[in-house]
Amino acid sequence: MRQKAFNYTYLTRLHDIDAAGVMFFASYFRLAHDAYEGFMAEIGFSLPELIEQGRLLPLVHSSADFLQPVRHGDSLHIHVRIERIGDTSFTVDYLFVTDQGMQAARMQTRHVLINPADRRPSALPEALRQALQPYSL
Repeated sequence: MRQKAFNYTYLTRLHDIDAAGVMFFASYFRLAHDAYEGFMAEIGFSLPELIEQGRLLPLVHSSADFLQPVRHGDSLHIHVRIERIGDTSFTVDYLFVTDQGMQAARMQTRHVLINPADRRPSALPEALRQALQPYSL
């Protein structure tokens, strides 16, 4: 059975491009975060509401592989899935695919739930675990 993915589409803008005419590496991280925000809202855990409730999920690790150049005007489809669900953290996998079906980049981010009072890791709530599970690789 194929796992569910959250899909986010983006048309590459001029401000995403570097002097070499390809997408600047930091733009991928911004887009991954935009897709992450959309994903979290989709599963019922919108970031503004979590922050307001004092439930913080800071990013503690990120990695990226850039596979194909992306240029101004290219459309990107970002497929968001969950790589791993731990006791206090989860890892998000992002696959950037062009309209032609070429993989342009792959990224991962790890988020840890922390207690705002002492800034220590806290156990992920069962409701969040259940919401993440259908997207797990």
